[in-house]
Amino acid sequence: MRALIQRVSMSQVRVDGVTIGQIEQGLLVLLGVAPDDQMADRDWLLRKILNLRIFADEEDRMNRSVTDIQGGLLVISQFTLFADASQGNRPSFIRSAPPEFAESAYNDFLEKLRQNYSGSVAAGRFAADMQVELTNDGPVTLLLDSKQKNF
Repeated sequence: MRALIQRVSMSQVRVDGVTIGQIEQGLLVLLGVAPDDQMADRDWLLRKILNLRIFADEEDRMNRSVTDIQGGLLVISQFTLFADASQGNRPSFIRSAPPEFAESAYNDFLEKLRQNYSGSVAAGRFAADMQVELTNDGPVTLLLDSKQKNF
């Protein structure tokens, strides 16, 4: 499982011109699912996202987590995080999970996130054509991979 995490001052997602999710200060999480992802991958990623200290403290040091500040989380499914662009100019997506598995894993991730986080959790719509708007804060952007933890 991969997550591209961006610290934002606001973010929202629209489908067909209608806003279906939005947050103020917090994290935009683009989530990709691999075919071999398991609960351990989900659990590791959840813990990491909720506890990463990437928000400023009183001394303007990155020392607070989204949990500490009770920031929002906007989660968007993003199969292109597993794109392979090593050959040619057209990326291959064979490393992404099949849609049925990915949708189940995405929904499970959201359910566990909502169970473990008391702050605001918003989400995009799986497999929809979405427009995501964000205002980066920093910017701070991190790529996490549950299989390559030293990535």
